[in-house]
This record gives sequence, C-alpha cells and structure tokens, in this order.
Amino acid sequence: MISKLLGLPPVRAAAKKTADWVDLQWSYLIEQLVEVAPRMHGKMLDVGCGDCPYEYIFTPYVDSYTGVEREGTFELTTSSARGGGRKPDVLYDGERLPFDDETFDCALSVQVLEHTPDPEPLVREMGRVLKKGGLLVLNAPFSFRLHEEPHDYFRYTPHGLAEMCKRAGLRAELTFPQGRLFRVLGHKLNSFLGFRLARMDGLMQDMGKLGHEGRRASTTRTWLLPVVLPAMLGVSTAARVLDWAAPDPTESLSYLVVAIKL
Repeated sequence: MISKLLGLPPVRAAAKKTADWVDLQWSYLIEQLVEVAPRMHGKMLDVGCGDCPYEYIFTPYVDSYTGVEREGTFELTTSSARGGGRKPDVLYDGERLPFDDETFDCALSVQVLEHTPDPEPLVREMGRVLKKGGLLVLNAPFSFRLHEEPHDYFRYTPHGLAEMCKRAGLRAELTFPQGRLFRVLGHKLNSFLGFRLARMDGLMQDMGKLGHEGRRASTTRTWLLPVVLPAMLGVSTAARVLDWAAPDPTESLSYLVVAIKL
C-alpha cells in the first residue's frame, strides 16, 4: 500500500522532502553544498558521482558537469538496478582518472573516500586533473554508521582531510563541520529507529534515498510507523535546537573541505 502511494509523484516528492529534512546528515550536506556552489566555475568533475544527486546545485554556476564513477560500483546502486536515475558520464577502473592533467576548473567528491581502500592516490588524481587555482570540494564522514558494506573502510578528521589535500598539491581553504554532538546522537538514534526498528530501508529507497546502496529486501514494519515517524521527526527537531544551544566543536557527522590547487 505504501509503495503504491509512493508511486504517485506528488506523494513521493512530499515524502522525500520530509525524509531529507529528518535526515540530519543529508540536510546539512545540502545546505553546505548550496553555500559553496557559487565558488565553482568552468568545467566541473564529480568523482564518485553515483546518480549525480548534487548536479542541480552546481549547474547554475558551471559551464559543464561531468560525473565519473568506478566501473562496477554504479551497477550495485539502487538507481541503476531499477533502471532509473542519472547515469555517470564516464566509467573508469578505479585507478587513474581518464582525463588529461589540468582538465577541470573545479571538482566535487562526496562520501567517496571512506569506500576507497587506498584513498590518497584518489585525492592526488583529483588534484592532477584540476587546473592551477581550481577548487576541490571534498566531503567524508567522521562519525557515521557502517554503510555499503563490506566496502566501508575509513573515517576522517578535518586535519586528515587537509593533510591529504596538502600531499596532493592542494591547500584546504575552508572546513565545515556537518552537525555537532546532538546531530550525531540524533542521526544515530534515527538510524536505529528507521533501519533497525521499523526496517524502512526499502521504503527509503522507494522514495529516492540510499541511492548508493544495494537494493534492500527488508519488509517495512508498517504497524510501527505511527510511532516511529513522529519520534524521528521529534529527534531531528530536538537535535537541531540542542546543537544550536550547546555546540560541541569536537563532534561532527562529517566534514566538508574546500581546497585550492596550488
């Protein structure tokens, strides 16, 4: 019944908008990408693009947008498996990016490094294909649940991200935390309520979320939704208020770094 309702575009759109707001990591990420987007220009590369969910944020500011994904990875995503979603422009072997040196004016990589067994060469590759003075927007998790298992290898501090950029010939200009202590706690609690208790994984994918993860076959416990959904909404609201009232600078869900090619 719920899946049929989500098949109606207005219902699906409204459900996803609400789910995006409840998702404390996603909502913060989108806010920050919108904030940094005006800095981007020229030819843009999205490394590990999946189904390019952030393209709409940057297209008003760049001349072209190219999404590149590791060959084989996209085949495991929900969008590809179901025949929908924006597909990458280029697939590659996961080693050398298939572009000449200094091809792009700016680049984006969102939650890719934690799924890369050897991340430093990938950051160097992003630096290689950037023009001098080009910008890299790099996002990686710090305190986040296991996902896309078994290909989930690392977590990152802002200092580690800055050091990797430095070794790749880039300088970290700006660093944004994505949430503080209460968003971390709220996100983890909501993940438990949604994924473990109510088993909403498949339902989330039906409304267009968890697009980088393989198709979930779990059956939603619909009888729990009248309790779980209001609880998750309340947790997200409380986490935002408490993070504003009592921020803890040592905690964050993820970090976003803006680095410049030297």
